[in-house]
Amino acid sequence: MSDNTNAAEFTVSEISFALKRTVEDVYGHVRVRGEISGYRGPHSSGHAYFALKDDKARLEAVVWRPTMGRLRFRPEEGMEVIATGKLTTFPGSSKYQIVIEALEPAGVGALMAMLEERKKRLAAEGLFDPARKQLLPYLPRVIGVVTSPTGAVIRDILHRITDRFPVQVLVWPVRVQGETSGPEVAAGIAGFNAIAPDGPIPRPDVLIVARGGGSLEDLWGFNEEAVVRAAAASDIPLISAVGHETDWTLIDLAADVRAPTPTAAAEMAVPVRMDLLDQVDELARRQRGALTRLMEARRVALHSATRALPRPRDILQLPRQRFDQASSHLVQALRANTAAHRARFDRTTARLSPVSLARRVEMGAERLGNLKQRADRAFAASIERRRAHFDRLSRLLGAVSYTSVLARGFALVRDADGTPLRTAASVHAGQMVNIEFADGRVGARIEDGNDDARMEPPARETAPSPSRAPRKKEKTKPDEKQGSLF
Repeated sequence: MSDNTNAAEFTVSEISFALKRTVEDVYGHVRVRGEISGYRGPHSSGHAYFALKDDKARLEAVVWRPTMGRLRFRPEEGMEVIATGKLTTFPGSSKYQIVIEALEPAGVGALMAMLEERKKRLAAEGLFDPARKQLLPYLPRVIGVVTSPTGAVIRDILHRITDRFPVQVLVWPVRVQGETSGPEVAAGIAGFNAIAPDGPIPRPDVLIVARGGGSLEDLWGFNEEAVVRAAAASDIPLISAVGHETDWTLIDLAADVRAPTPTAAAEMAVPVRMDLLDQVDELARRQRGALTRLMEARRVALHSATRALPRPRDILQLPRQRFDQASSHLVQALRANTAAHRARFDRTTARLSPVSLARRVEMGAERLGNLKQRADRAFAASIERRRAHFDRLSRLLGAVSYTSVLARGFALVRDADGTPLRTAASVHAGQMVNIEFADGRVGARIEDGNDDARMEPPARETAPSPSRAPRKKEKTKPDEKQGSLF
């Protein structure tokens, strides 16, 4: 082609930004209906990216972080919505997209269909099973409330609890509408359950999840799966008080008790203190009346029983007669008993004459002498047996002792530590040894020979000279008098 042309020349950036301005000027504000596709939740930056599609086309969409916080419900994959925003282009990839400023379901029917599908799926898992429900405590000490810290709901709950039975109330502040409502409510329920029973913060005995009335979109956060699962998994009994009496959400089905309004939830949580006091007074009055009637009835019964009893003098008449009869026989019995004991005493004294006593002493002395003789003979025989046994052991010890071997001309060689040397290979030149004979010990030193090791002969013992004291023999240690030669 020829370079001579009247067409203007643009850079890629100029074309891209020109298209961007054109699209934004023509489609500055639009409403688009379509099905959400490719939604994976907010990005780490807080922005959300997905697409809107129908059966013929696809439109990229972006929701900036501030807008996500204002949405009345959480977008979900496959949900049909109406998006309000402006069209623009993204020059970096030559795509056009819609920047969403508001998002709403495409009619209540779409939300209801999604709600019914989720309800059936969670019910199939048993999250709504009545067998999972817990009973509410009759008089809780601490009540946990998951709701917005501002607004009429928390004020109504606190006011009603104060009027009925003042107890401690802990509030877990959450958003009850918008994109983050569901996760915050689920975190509040789990957070109360995570409190240790004996920790510094008191653990609630019952929970109330509350919100005022609103449309289906306003209450959508309480239909989220995370909230339903947190309510079903709560170990603390939970009261759901979301919306008005005609409103219902999935948390109502998973909770242990559903209250039509937040005020009714407070009434379910605690009884009326004045009613309890009246009941206690009534029970006390009835107890006093019952006790009075019981005492009166027992008094009448006792009076009737006393009239049937005999008189005291009639009861004692027969025992008194028996006593008089026994006392009349007592003197005669004592005299007879004394006479019997005197006769027995006389018979005993007759047997205790001096002659008989002397004979008994003589017999005892004779018996004692016989026992002494027998003891002396037994002791002498025992000594003789032990002496003979000792002699046998002494002869046996002499037979097996190594000293008898030394008496036959052998000698026992030990090193300086007293260890026996059994072979010639165990000695070396210059080593000091002790040689034990039958009549004593001598010291020796090993000298090196031509081929074999030999010992320097010890000096012969001679008669001691008058000027030199005789050499004392080395005493044999007690433990060396007996043992093996080696």
